[in-house]
Amino acid sequence: MPGLFTAEPADLETVRLEPVDPVRARVLAEAVATLSPWSDLSFTAAGLETYLTRPDPALFRYAVLSGGDLAGVIGIRSPWLRGPYLEQLAILPGFQGRGIGGGLLGWMEARAAGRAKNLWVLSSDFNEGALRFYEANGFERIAPLEDLVRPGYGEILLRKRLD
Repeated sequence: MPGLFTAEPADLETVRLEPVDPVRARVLAEAVATLSPWSDLSFTAAGLETYLTRPDPALFRYAVLSGGDLAGVIGIRSPWLRGPYLEQLAILPGFQGRGIGGGLLGWMEARAAGRAKNLWVLSSDFNEGALRFYEANGFERIAPLEDLVRPGYGEILLRKRLD
C-alpha cells in the first residue's frame, strides 16, 4: 500500500486538497478545536496544531479548499490494517452539507481501490451524525473501544471492505 497517498495537491470534483502548511495548520486547529467531537473530548488548538504539523511519514494531512476558501481538513494514515485509516475529517460549519465529506471518502476509496482490502475510521460513540454519515457511505461498525481517546468516552471502529 505504499504510495496510495502523497504530499502532492489533488484536485477533486468540488474541492482542492493541499498539504497542510504551518499557517493553515494554526487556522484549522483553532477552528476544529471548537467543533464536536474534538471540543467534547477536550482537544486543544495547540494539540491539534501539533498533530497537523509533526513529522510522520505515514500520515497525510490535507487542507480542504472550496473555491479557494479553507473548508476543512483530512488526515489519512497509510499504511494501516490492510487499508488506509481516516484519522481526521473535519468540514468547517460554513461548508457542511455540500457533499464535501462524501467526496473525500470517494477520493480516498478510489485511491485505495485494487490496492487495499479496507478503509478504516474511528468515530466517537456519541457522534451519531458522524456514525450515520460513515454508515451511509458503506462503513460497518466493527468494535466498540472504551476509554481509547479519553476516559469515560467510547469510540466505534468502522470498516469499509473494498473489492
